[in-house]
Amino acid sequence: MSSPSAERLTPALASQFAAIALAHVTREYPNKLDHVLTGPEDAQDPRALHPVFYGSFDWHSCVHGYWLLASLLRREPGIPQAGAIRHLFDEMLTPQKIAGELHYLQRPASRGFERPYGWAWLLKLQAELLAHDDRRWAAALRPLAEAFADRFRSFLPNAVYPIRTGVHSSTAFALALAHDYAAAAGDEALMAQFRGKLADWYLADRDARPFEPSLDDFLSPTLMEAECVRRFLPPDEFRAWFARFLPRAARGEPKTLFAPAVVSDRSDGKIAHLDGLNLSRAWCWREIGAALPQDDELGRVAAEAAARHLAASLPHVAGDYMGEHWLASFALLALTAGD
Repeated sequence: MSSPSAERLTPALASQFAAIALAHVTREYPNKLDHVLTGPEDAQDPRALHPVFYGSFDWHSCVHGYWLLASLLRREPGIPQAGAIRHLFDEMLTPQKIAGELHYLQRPASRGFERPYGWAWLLKLQAELLAHDDRRWAAALRPLAEAFADRFRSFLPNAVYPIRTGVHSSTAFALALAHDYAAAAGDEALMAQFRGKLADWYLADRDARPFEPSLDDFLSPTLMEAECVRRFLPPDEFRAWFARFLPRAARGEPKTLFAPAVVSDRSDGKIAHLDGLNLSRAWCWREIGAALPQDDELGRVAAEAAARHLAASLPHVAGDYMGEHWLASFALLALTAGD
């Protein structure tokens, strides 16, 4: 795709991202299922298992492809793809089709389905739909969103330890996105549960020593934790926590957090994760920088780090399906951070 110099969402970029997502959210194959078979009757095609989210190579990427489209429609309603997005949502986000997704989730063998990454993205999608003036789509999705919120309620008391990874199992990423749903839905009890788990998992952390990136990462375990904490703490408390967590950040240390990852093979689905790492780091650095006073030196350092990471991977959002089916969502997070 084109490599614009702008570091914020523009109508042209929004149109490019929308075209990418519209091309894959209903593309059934290739497909990587997260599916437990309990008998031969469970061997079904993706569309039969998931009436809505059967495209985009895997279920969670399809969910955040819908989030991308919903976000673009709200932010840039004049893009040429706006009508196609509305048509897609009217056709797919219906009570009947959402009931099919809920039916799959209620299978006993689906207890661990998409935990916690897909859970969080589904809630993030619902938070976005709740921000639209037309609430029809949010109303249709609501039963599925409430089911995933219930999964968090049941899971978190058993989650004694955080999962500090740079991939789908990251609990920091899950809490960060689910926070937005709890806020949008006004679910104070769920938010309180999130806050309690955040305190248990992260608030005592000091002087982080990151061993990243790994070849599989699309999230920074270190920066994702910081961005998660930022969402839950008042600004002054977050700044104090961050000063303890990364005390040398204003000097650009640890250096590994400030240098974009090198992506050696974008046709390899796992190595292509590193473009996502660069984009998600840009997102985190921008959000962290926006939480700082204007005269804070760390704000400048964070902005420069975000720009480097964006420049490294924004031009590669499209080109190979191994990245194309998901990277635009992470680019949008980065381009709209701090809004």
